[in-house]
Amino acid sequence: MLRKIVDYKKLDHTIAAKLIESYPHGYGDGDIIIFKNSKGESIEAVEVKTEEIVYMVRISKSLSNFIANFDEIIEKELETSASINLEDVEETE
Repeated sequence: MLRKIVDYKKLDHTIAAKLIESYPHGYGDGDIIIFKNSKGESIEAVEVKTEEIVYMVRISKSLSNFIANFDEIIEKELETSASINLEDVEETE
């Protein structure tokens, strides 16, 4: 199975939702995986599995905030996207 190391900011909405589903109340010490990347740097991450890929999502303070505020973040993005799409629609008579 393919493994990818990613920052949460680069996750698409589907994987981000799966991250939240996997850790709805945040992650604990037991959820953190520590390993070395190809450069020999120590990485702390949580695992998010799909059928094809295991995402190793890097741990950071902003990841904790992202999990805690996920619903608000998605709502704002959807509102912004909807307003942009409405602006692109031309009125016809």
